[in-house]
Amino acid sequence: MHISELETPALLIDVEVMERNLERVAAYSKANGFRLRPHTKTHKTPELGKRQLRSGAAGLTVAKVGEAEVMAGSGTPDMLLAYPVVGQRKLERLMGVAKQTDLTVSLDSLEAARELSAAAQRAGIKVGVLAEADVGMGRVGVPPGQPLLELACGLSRLAGLELRGFAFYPGHIRLTNEEGMRALDALSAVVEEGVREFQKAGLPVGIVSGGSTPALYHSHRVKGMNEIRPGTYIFNDRNTVACGGCEWEDCAATVMVTIVSTARKNGFIIDGGSKTFSSDRLLTGGQNTFGLIREAPEARFFNMNEEHGYVDLGETQGRFRVGDRLRVIPNHVCVAVNLHERIYGLRGDTVETTWKVEGRGKLQ
Repeated sequence: MHISELETPALLIDVEVMERNLERVAAYSKANGFRLRPHTKTHKTPELGKRQLRSGAAGLTVAKVGEAEVMAGSGTPDMLLAYPVVGQRKLERLMGVAKQTDLTVSLDSLEAARELSAAAQRAGIKVGVLAEADVGMGRVGVPPGQPLLELACGLSRLAGLELRGFAFYPGHIRLTNEEGMRALDALSAVVEEGVREFQKAGLPVGIVSGGSTPALYHSHRVKGMNEIRPGTYIFNDRNTVACGGCEWEDCAATVMVTIVSTARKNGFIIDGGSKTFSSDRLLTGGQNTFGLIREAPEARFFNMNEEHGYVDLGETQGRFRVGDRLRVIPNHVCVAVNLHERIYGLRGDTVETTWKVEGRGKLQ
């Protein structure tokens, strides 16, 4: 099928760029001794999880039980659920996943851990756990130091669970400039100290799991970390470029849209709005826009309704007509993927494959 035969809006992936991204991260991980367990929140598609495994990933990461159930279909031998699971029904479902793959769960409370322990014992299986540390994101995780040690010790004493180390998410480190490098060095000191404290207490540190996409290729600065969980890297997006984590040519994902109206003075309307694109802004600030239009990079995609995208041409040269098709690089591809039923894989202008986003809407 030719790209012109697709209806819009359509989420497109340049397969060659995606494959290059996968190969590059696998090579970097191997060269630096990292275990690669990518986060599948970006693509939510078992077939793409299989590609990550074939390219060198040791396992996969998910955020919700529903995602875990879907991604078990990838055949991954190893899965990390990087999110605290609370509630008996969810835990019962999770035990079904644990019977299909070696499961690890990151936790930041003994309350959630006791529920997981009881579920594992009822199922007659062993579930791995990581103690979750907050290293600056301010989201989940206990403070490093004594609180993390106390959590880990508590986890190690619960039946049905196997403590395997600790985890953290350095999502607050978004820039790759001098400031970002200083932040990574500070993080390194915290992680190294955590490893020493675990070893001194006789606690396992087989897994020290962290990493993110923006600072991905500087992960080697974080001493003591032996596993990385990047997600966005498979496609990349406008925010990754803005943070210095990749170049425009590394962006595999675009949303193809059609101009449906040119009635607005010096602007037009596209057939993609808040039900097509992420409403996330640029992490680095600047223009209040929702994506970069490849055919008109100086134009401003400045507003959205549910089905309408507003574009201001400003000083952009060129004439645009109703029916013209454009390709937009979204600010945040992970959220955009969750809005689409299908992803179209392209080589050149040929639709090579279609992937169903099986994890779409799996929020429970």
